Amino acid sequence: MKQVFVTASPAETAALAAKLAAQLQGGEVLAFTGGMGMGKTAFTAGLVEGLGGKNVVSSPTFAIVNEYRARLTVEHFDMYRITCWDDLYSTGFFDYLDTDCVLVIEWSENMEAALPEHAVQIDIAPGETETERIITIDGWEGELSLC
Repeated sequence: MKQVFVTASPAETAALAAKLAAQLQGGEVLAFTGGMGMGKTAFTAGLVEGLGGKNVVSSPTFAIVNEYRARLTVEHFDMYRITCWDDLYSTGFFDYLDTDCVLVIEWSENMEAALPEHAVQIDIAPGETETERIITIDGWEGELSLC
């Protein structure tokens, strides 16, 4: 099922993510696409806070993967610099697939062929204003709303 939301601010983006977090059971793969500065990390921060974690989320650009402990463990990947299968293997990504962790993958388009079939696609695009975002969530069966 494809759902589209328009958020007016990073806080609204985080609030939407927190609503998604409330429905997570563990083992989900959330595959993000969207340009630099679109709010992928803000969405992840809202997700972790929605799971009861602290506000400690940062972009894993140089670490490749950050781990956040909450009701569920979140493994936050940044695949921006992934250009081949060897790069992907070096991240340890495949070791996380059969766990009950929630995998959050920024720049998932760089490793699309390795995503599991059940991955939830989340695209974040610019809206009409500087802070507005159009968030398309495809593959999530739960009901979400901005209210």
